[in-house]
Amino acid sequence: MTFQLILYFLAGIIQDFFLTLNWRFVAKEKPLQATIFSFLTTVISLLVLYNILTQLDKERSIIGIIVYAMGIGSGTYLGMKLKIVDKI
Repeated sequence: MTFQLILYFLAGIIQDFFLTLNWRFVAKEKPLQATIFSFLTTVISLLVLYNILTQLDKERSIIGIIVYAMGIGSGTYLGMKLKIVDKI
């Protein structure tokens, strides 16, 4: 269970990091990069939520969602702080 929660946390970080990059690419009018990151964000989020809803029982699902949300918050922070888009 602990390993699975770590994966949810990491997936949340990656998912929202990609989403933040997507928004930054949209703002810089880079449609190809924005499209790629939009696709990746959607795939990650739906796969994680599907897994949480189908693989975990009621009590662990709530914990999984909270851990995933914590990862999403961390991903937003990283996406805002790192200047990757400015270099592309």
